Amino acid sequence: MSAEHEAIGGTKPFSPFEWMIAGRYLRARRKEGFISVIAGFSFLGIMLGVATLIIVMAVMNGFRHDLFAKIMGLNGHVIVQEVGDRFTNYDDVANSIRKVPGVKVAMPVIEGQVMVSSNTQALGGLVRGLRESDLKSLKLVAGNMRAGTLDGFDKQTGIAMGVRLANQLRVGLGDTVTLVSPRGASTPFGTAPRSKAYQITSIFELGMSEYDRMMIFMPLAEAQKYFSKANEVDVVEVVVDNPEDVDRYDGLIKDAGGPTIAVNDWRQRNETFFNVLAVERNVMFIILSLIVLVAALNIISGLMMLVKDKGRDIAILRTMGATKGSVMRIFLITGASIGVVGTLAGLVIGVVFCWNIENIKNFVSWVSGTTVFDPSVYYLTKLPAEIDIHETGGIVIMALVLSVIATLYPSWKASKLDPVEALRYE
Repeated sequence: MSAEHEAIGGTKPFSPFEWMIAGRYLRARRKEGFISVIAGFSFLGIMLGVATLIIVMAVMNGFRHDLFAKIMGLNGHVIVQEVGDRFTNYDDVANSIRKVPGVKVAMPVIEGQVMVSSNTQALGGLVRGLRESDLKSLKLVAGNMRAGTLDGFDKQTGIAMGVRLANQLRVGLGDTVTLVSPRGASTPFGTAPRSKAYQITSIFELGMSEYDRMMIFMPLAEAQKYFSKANEVDVVEVVVDNPEDVDRYDGLIKDAGGPTIAVNDWRQRNETFFNVLAVERNVMFIILSLIVLVAALNIISGLMMLVKDKGRDIAILRTMGATKGSVMRIFLITGASIGVVGTLAGLVIGVVFCWNIENIKNFVSWVSGTTVFDPSVYYLTKLPAEIDIHETGGIVIMALVLSVIATLYPSWKASKLDPVEALRYE
């Protein structure tokens, strides 16, 4: 046996010899250009598939996170209501609930729909009556004041209004608007609408177009007068430390509030909304995973053509002492290299895209002359993207596994090639 024959036959798995030949096959010569084109398309397919999956899932995560933050930042996590009676002992109930471990805020709230009118426009709005201390505890509101202040909110009759509602009404800080409510005084001819003028003492921007377009805050005492609720409220809204684990608070809050109250949490109030997001997210993952699967099938077709083209080379390697396992590993490295490099490239592109998604959105809007992400259509004013490390890792692992699996059959076929048959007609 020659020295070269002995060197090939005695190589260890994944030795430099196998990597060298796999590298030569990846750098196809001119006459093998078609195979190189297929490998290139396989690489692009996996790269774009992984990048698209990462970007779409990050945007879906961002949507859920931002919507959750906006909804939970304005509304309580647990809603407490009085069953079958007027809620007049709300202060006692709120004080009892505040003593429950994990409860941050328990705030009495009055809520009602109104028509808001200015000199130029009339629109629908939602009034929420709260105390100054409770309103300031909502960081989403207190941290996003665009004009005016919440200081002295309880001692005035003015209102706080969303910036989009103010813009549509064409009013600003210090201007007066009229609120009209159907829940007015009872007369012999029925219930008369209640109308009262209020000065705008502060303007906020929550970053959620739906809230900024309809939300109005009013001092609790003034809301009681306006909605004819002398010494009562509609509900007590409770903010807890961990809203994702709200189950463990429900029973404690009900025990603290007494037997006459009913408790429901944010999941029951927004169940349909968040279920739709979850279903959409799962469906998008399945659909976009098909891109990676198609790219993996391209690897199979490219390798099969490469095996067919390299039949003579395989036969020569086998006659020089290369084992079936060595031949299989050579083509395994060739195909897997396309998948691994494509996956890593897709990972980098996807992460960089997510980090700069707002700039990319603005650039596309500037180039196309259109609004890519219209806040008047979507709930949020910014396009969110939040990368989940575990989810991204799962996408990368899935792409790598598919890439390796795609190389197994062509590599096995190469290892089964009979040297005698391959060289018979050479």
